[in-house]
Amino acid sequence: MLTLYSYPELFGVADNNGYGLKVYAFFKLAGVPFVHEHVFDASAAPRGQLPYIVDDGETIGDSETIIAHAIAKYLLTIDALLSPEHRRTNHLVTRMLDDLYWVMSYSRWKDERFYPAFRDAFIAQHPQIDAAGFEKAKAYNAQRYHYQGIGRYTPEQAYARGLADLKVLAEIVPAAGYMHGAAPTSIDAGIYGFIANIHYFPIPTPLKAFVDAHANLVAHCERIHAAVSRT
Repeated sequence: MLTLYSYPELFGVADNNGYGLKVYAFFKLAGVPFVHEHVFDASAAPRGQLPYIVDDGETIGDSETIIAHAIAKYLLTIDALLSPEHRRTNHLVTRMLDDLYWVMSYSRWKDERFYPAFRDAFIAQHPQIDAAGFEKAKAYNAQRYHYQGIGRYTPEQAYARGLADLKVLAEIVPAAGYMHGAAPTSIDAGIYGFIANIHYFPIPTPLKAFVDAHANLVAHCERIHAAVSRT
């Protein structure tokens, strides 16, 4: 049995990290049986990053590598009908979501207007993590943000970057159906991983205000959420 290791759930979302939720949603949409194990400590993960999977004794990290592995090993057809143009779009959107990740993370851990609400909600749902442990994680993330670059932005500059990413998504996500037609594909799982971690979190960041103001983004998120919650 394939096992997915990822961060804990929060606010009804199966993983409070966009990458883990992306893989979770992909497995659900593609019909891949798996066991989901939530972990807090990523030190044992490949490159120290979640999510990762263990599949027949093989350990694989990185969300895109995991998805490619599953498609090849289990002969999944979820992306079989995509055109070369669709695949180019998917690649560009995937890289844009990599950029959005940093702004979304910044809004939780770096912006002092929203960090306390995130901390308190997380500890309330996962009391095995205390305030001291959370502060250590906050300090660690501050270092990550500094070296990545987003930590040297003002909040307004950081959100401008994330809102630019969301604006593109709002322009290309359809009002009905999915990105490439009537059936979801892997890119829908990727978009859901990040939008769900904004939309379902009752923390009023500029990112959430933007998503909630765009009916197509909300509807797409809720369609995927319903599909992965009932399977």
